[in-house]
Amino acid sequence: MPADAGNLKYRALLETSEAFLACRDYDSLLRTLWSSLQPVINFDYLALVRYDQSKRVGWLEAIAGPEDVGVPLRSDLQLEGTPTEILIATGKGLYVPDLRAETRFRRDVMERLERIRILSGYWAPLARREKLLGSLGFSSCSLDAYGPEDRELMDHIARQVTIAVENALAFEQIGELRKKIEDEKVYLEEEIRAEYRFDEIVGGSAPIRAVLQQIETAAPTDSTVLIQGETGTGKELVARAIHQHSRRQQGTFIKLNCSAIPAPLLESELLGHEKGAFTGALTQRIGRFELAHRGTLFLDEIGEFPLELQPKLLRVLQDGRFERLGGSHTIQSDFRLVAATNRDLRMMVAEQRFRADLYYRINVFPITIPPLRERREDIATLVRYFVQEFATRMRKEIESIPAESMAALVNYSWPGNIRELRNVLERSVILTAGKRLQVPKDALAEAAPVDGRVVTMSEAERRHIIQALDASKWTVGGPKGAAAMLGMKRSTLQSRMEKLGIKVARGMAG
Repeated sequence: MPADAGNLKYRALLETSEAFLACRDYDSLLRTLWSSLQPVINFDYLALVRYDQSKRVGWLEAIAGPEDVGVPLRSDLQLEGTPTEILIATGKGLYVPDLRAETRFRRDVMERLERIRILSGYWAPLARREKLLGSLGFSSCSLDAYGPEDRELMDHIARQVTIAVENALAFEQIGELRKKIEDEKVYLEEEIRAEYRFDEIVGGSAPIRAVLQQIETAAPTDSTVLIQGETGTGKELVARAIHQHSRRQQGTFIKLNCSAIPAPLLESELLGHEKGAFTGALTQRIGRFELAHRGTLFLDEIGEFPLELQPKLLRVLQDGRFERLGGSHTIQSDFRLVAATNRDLRMMVAEQRFRADLYYRINVFPITIPPLRERREDIATLVRYFVQEFATRMRKEIESIPAESMAALVNYSWPGNIRELRNVLERSVILTAGKRLQVPKDALAEAAPVDGRVVTMSEAERRHIIQALDASKWTVGGPKGAAAMLGMKRSTLQSRMEKLGIKVARGMAG
């Protein structure tokens, strides 16, 4: 071999070796190879194919050449009838001196090579410790382009590329770990920004004092707590109080509303998934079970948990073990479960709409939060508290609450409970122009007795919901829907409507 050729090869190897040490992505890797190897190897196209041996999936990671080869990057390849399939089978480099005589490749592969006028090629395996990571393909528009010395050099380059690929994989894993940490940080920041006040469960009535006593009793234990109560009574507030007074207070409080996530997505939300576990799973996702490790998992609206997923939830609650969707690695998570519902779970068990074994598993320490109408002595305190909060936020000076307005607020039935009270007071503060609170008259439209008869709470609630539906033109959801007017979640209002026999015409549910 001439001295000049030897020097060129030595320089090319030196340049690629130095570049590979700093290589963190495949595009820069191909650019380095293209510029360094062109003087010493006769190739027209250079292609890097990655292969995941555990999933038996391959994809074109990067390619360099004068024309578009018509293969999308990073999309799964059909490996059958390709050079990569042969490398997988043999573990050795593949040299085809005359592609016109090749019979092992698929017809569409051959047509693609013919279109860009490729006549010969060498595909070197990227292998490490008997594990195939992919292939490096050198293609030429000349026949029999590579002699033994060329192929030996390409094999040497492939060994260096293998190290660079391993480095890139390591950086990918570091990036995924960093993203996981960042995701958890974002989640925590969102939780910090959320409006909750576990120390500010306002009220001094006997019913609320009983609840506070139960929180104090249950919090230091690690037992599962089931919080029951109507919508808007403050079940999440109680769950946070339990977490903050428990030994897990330094851990994360992870919340999941079981009614807010479609059943097909709920399993992934809880268990998490691996990249490629299903269509659309472009990255690994950490599930709520895993995020709640050493903390508290709050499952709100657990009565809405799909019946078909309840056995999986029960298994995780029993031993804390699970696998991410698409994964085979068993994960152990140590979390405390706090669940909440506005449903009668015992009745749902009797109607076979909720598993009895799951019900007994979560109903270890039940706490029932009284509705606002059963703790009316707390309403005046809550009114003053919320008015002060909203006035401060909106930079208004509201100094007094008219006696007639306070009386109306105290005597109202509050079917939406504290959430409805809070919404009414926020609206009132917005509308107040002076220093005396102005409560809109339509905000407390109580259902009137019929023929002098006092209506039941169910009748009053039914009329109240119908009144809100009338005002919203029978639209349930959305910012101007009945659920927003009543301070309820859409799913909760739909549940109450079903229970009270209120039906919305098709196309009007919103």
